[in-house]
Amino acid sequence: MDIAVGWSTLESPYKASDLVNFHPPLEKGGFFPNVSVDVVRFKHRLGFNVETAWRYKQASYYGYENYRPIFTDVNALFQPKLARKFGLDIMAGVGIANNLFNQLSSCNIPGCINNTSSTHFMEDIGGGVRYNFWRHFFVRPEGHYYHIQNNVQFNTDNVFRIGASIGYSFVPK
Repeated sequence: MDIAVGWSTLESPYKASDLVNFHPPLEKGGFFPNVSVDVVRFKHRLGFNVETAWRYKQASYYGYENYRPIFTDVNALFQPKLARKFGLDIMAGVGIANNLFNQLSSCNIPGCINNTSSTHFMEDIGGGVRYNFWRHFFVRPEGHYYHIQNNVQFNTDNVFRIGASIGYSFVPK
């Protein structure tokens, strides 16, 4: 079993749109803390991974509301060893992309809600190179590709999260 915390940022390709009046923004940039748990209990270094990443500071959606994306996924995990201190983490799975939108104008009426969320199913493929640097501690540069179904609030359904994690392995690798 491993636990890890990390940081990352988003990148997304620009997709040309036929819409003349409204061009959705790109979902990119920002500082994304992330937390993950890996469990490898099966033969051939197979297991599963659960992780979540969220934007630390809200971003502006065209200046009239803020939003915070949150990515949570569950993955099948393959963890082959490359050398004494090096290994790979290769994962694929499914999850949920949730965007929390908060309107900037305040609502002073009792019971008024000025936030909403948009939740989408997503597929995830990711991987990283693990380096065990001291006892049970490791560092892992990593990348994830998310295909977010019907991500109409943004310019594309394809998002990449690139970053690194520092973790602790409860069993020596």
